[in-house]
Amino acid sequence: MTASNSPQTSQIFSLLQQGLRQTIKTVADLRLAIILLLAIALFSISGTVIEQGESLPFYQENYPEDPALFGFLTWNVILTLGLNHVYSTWWFLSLLVLLGTSLTACTFTRQFPALKAARNWRFYQQPRQFQKLALSGDIENESLADVVNLLEKRGYKVFQNDNSLYARKGIIGRIGPIIVHAAMLIILGGAIWGALTGFLAQEMVPSGSTFQVKNIIEAGLFSKSSIPKDWGIRVNRFWIDYTPNGNIDQFYSDLSVVDNQGEELDRKTIFVNQPLRYNGVTFYQTSWGIAAVKVQVNKSPIFQIPIAPLNTPGEGKIWGTWIPTKPDLSEGVSLLAKDLQGTMIVYDNNGDLYSAIRPGMAVDINGVTLKVYELIGSTGLQIKADPGIPFVYTGFGLLMVGVIMSYISHSQIWVLQQDDHCYLGGKTNRAQVSFERELVGILETLETKKTESQSLQVQG
Repeated sequence: MTASNSPQTSQIFSLLQQGLRQTIKTVADLRLAIILLLAIALFSISGTVIEQGESLPFYQENYPEDPALFGFLTWNVILTLGLNHVYSTWWFLSLLVLLGTSLTACTFTRQFPALKAARNWRFYQQPRQFQKLALSGDIENESLADVVNLLEKRGYKVFQNDNSLYARKGIIGRIGPIIVHAAMLIILGGAIWGALTGFLAQEMVPSGSTFQVKNIIEAGLFSKSSIPKDWGIRVNRFWIDYTPNGNIDQFYSDLSVVDNQGEELDRKTIFVNQPLRYNGVTFYQTSWGIAAVKVQVNKSPIFQIPIAPLNTPGEGKIWGTWIPTKPDLSEGVSLLAKDLQGTMIVYDNNGDLYSAIRPGMAVDINGVTLKVYELIGSTGLQIKADPGIPFVYTGFGLLMVGVIMSYISHSQIWVLQQDDHCYLGGKTNRAQVSFERELVGILETLETKKTESQSLQVQG
C-alpha cells in the first residue's frame, strides 16, 4: 500500500511545487506590480476628489441620484463601494497587501539573485570569451601590474588569479533596488497599520469647554488603544482675526491637554496648518461657529442661551436664537449673528426688524431691557491618529536613499594576459557611454606607457 502510493504522493508533491513556482512567478511579474500601482493610484485620486468621512446628508446633497455625476456616481454608489472612506476599505487594503506580496516575491526571486551574481567573480581564461562582451580590446603588454594600478585608481576592486583579472565597482548600485523594494514595503506596511489602528474624529467645542474624543467618524479594527481615555482637551479661548474690510484673516484656538483630574499636561495655540500634537493624536483647526450668547433681562442673572446655525443656502453662515422676555415664555425676541465681530440683529415678537446691537449694549423691547454681554464662539477640530505615519516617513526616507543608490553604475572588467597580449573587456548596467570612455582611456594609458617604455629602452 505504501509502495503503491509513493509514486502518486511524489507526483502530487511535484505538482504542488510546480503550482507554487508558477504562483510566485505570476506574483513577482513586473506587469502585475504596475497594474496594482495604477489601481492604487486611481483609487487614491478618487479619495482625494471625493470628500472623505462626511455625513450621509452631505453625500445625498452633493451626489444626488438624478442627475448622477458622470452618469453613474451617486451617493448610493459612493457609500456602497466605500468611496467615502477609500483608504480603510477592505479592497484598498487588499490591493496594498497584494502589491507588498508582489514586491516581496520580486525581491527574493530577482533582486537577491542579481546581487548574489554581482558579488561572485569569475575569470576569463580564453581570448574568445572577450568576444561576447559589448566592449573589448587588446594590446601588447607583458605585465598585469600596470592594469591593476589603473583599475584601482579608478575605484575598482580587483581580484587576480595567475594571468587573469576580474575587477568591479558600484556594487552598491545592485543593493539600491533592494533598498527601494524594502522602503516600499515599509510604506505599504505603515499605510495598512495606520488604517487598522488609527481613527478620525471631528468635534465642535464651545470656548471654555473641556471634552474627550468621542465623535469618531472613522476607526480601524484595532484603534481602541489609539483613542485617548485618560486625558482630554480644554478650549481655553477661541477667537478670530479679521481684515480691515471685515473678512476672516485667521481663527485660533488656545488648547490645553488636561488629565482626568483637570491638571494641564500641555498647551498650544493652534490655527490652520499649525496643529497640536500630543501622545500620537493630532488636533487640526478646521472650522468655527457660534455656540451661545450671554444675556440679561432687566435685573435677572446673566444666563447663556445656545445659538444654532440657520439653513441659508447661498447666503453665507448665519446663526440665530430666541430669547424669552417673559417668565412664561409667551413673548421673546429673535437674535441673529453672522460672525464674532459682535454686530447682532434683533427682531421683535412679530418678526419685524427692531434694532442692531453689539456686545455690552442694551435694548428696550417688549417692555423689558435686554442686554447682550458676549457671543461665545466654538472651534471646529479635526482629530486624527495614525500610528503608521512614522513607518511611512521612514519608508520614504529609505526610498530616496535607494533611488540614489540605484543610479550608481555596476561596472565589471575582465583582463587576460596571454603571451605578450593583454585582452581587456567589460560591461556595465547603465551609463554605457561613460563606461566606454573609461575602458578606452585604460587602453590608451596602457598604450602610452608601452610606448614610453620602448622609447626608454631605445635611449638606453
